[in-house]
Amino acid sequence: MIANLLRGLPLLLAMLGATFAPATLAQAWPTKAVTFVSPFPPGGSVDPIARLIAAKLTDALGQQFIVENRVGASGSIGTGYVAKATPDGYTFVFVFDTHAVNPSLLPKMTFDTLKDLAPVMLIGTAPMALATAPGKPYKTFADFVAAAKAKPDTVSYGSIGSGSLGHLTMMLVQEAGNFKVIHIPYKGGGPMVTDVLGGQIDSGIGSVAVMSAHIKSGKMRPLAVTGETRSAAMPEVPTLAEQGYKGFSALAWWGIFAPAGTPQPIIDKLNAEVAKILRSPDTNKQLTETMGMDIKASSPAALQTWTESELQRWAKVIKENNIRPD
Repeated sequence: MIANLLRGLPLLLAMLGATFAPATLAQAWPTKAVTFVSPFPPGGSVDPIARLIAAKLTDALGQQFIVENRVGASGSIGTGYVAKATPDGYTFVFVFDTHAVNPSLLPKMTFDTLKDLAPVMLIGTAPMALATAPGKPYKTFADFVAAAKAKPDTVSYGSIGSGSLGHLTMMLVQEAGNFKVIHIPYKGGGPMVTDVLGGQIDSGIGSVAVMSAHIKSGKMRPLAVTGETRSAAMPEVPTLAEQGYKGFSALAWWGIFAPAGTPQPIIDKLNAEVAKILRSPDTNKQLTETMGMDIKASSPAALQTWTESELQRWAKVIKENNIRPD
């Protein structure tokens, strides 16, 4: 009997190791620097959110969380880099709403959005804001539409790129309002905002996170927000629904993904640690009041469900309007 027990000991030890290894792995993680890829340039909303969370995690977990910018192709270059990275828990990507648009827009993406990435968390959502420079003649969204109807193809707006949520939203609004404006695509919120402030374009559409500081300072004049209700960050700005576009809503969003195959215990630990940060009073205030974000701090599964829903919604708009990338 003892001999039989001894013969079975290696198998028993292997089974015990398989049981305890994931938990041990999560407890030990991280043991070295962790890279957060920001697939957009500084000046937008993704980069500062990634850097805020990275700094907080560095303090909380005792290892460096480094933000690395890998920009281009509406965020798909940096996201593709992470999709191909070693799934060991040391590389993650912070995505924006373009994440759910790119598969329908970019024919040569090097990764599968649903299969090659593991969801970590839907950080939050926010309405977008359409704004103009104070020197422009548009006092209201109705003024903007009237100018576009009076002189078609002369009034312009910027977004963070062809097929971005701002671009797709304006396509729907133009159809509903029977007017047409010129779209100027940019490679990020920062460059777009610069040209709105400088008057190079007539208006810009971006997340409240990107636009609110400039609106509060008086450097931009807001025309509308795209949520179902007014934004807490700029409650004086009416929604498109209030201005004749009944039931209209489109939300920007931010999420964290890992390479597919990243150990689930590590994903769950990161999710829990980021949730703590988002619940802390200082971070919560910064994101909700300053950036206009509705914090979600979701489970990984909820992010996957959200992504699938957004993929379906915007694929239809892209196909029906024959939208092509920049």
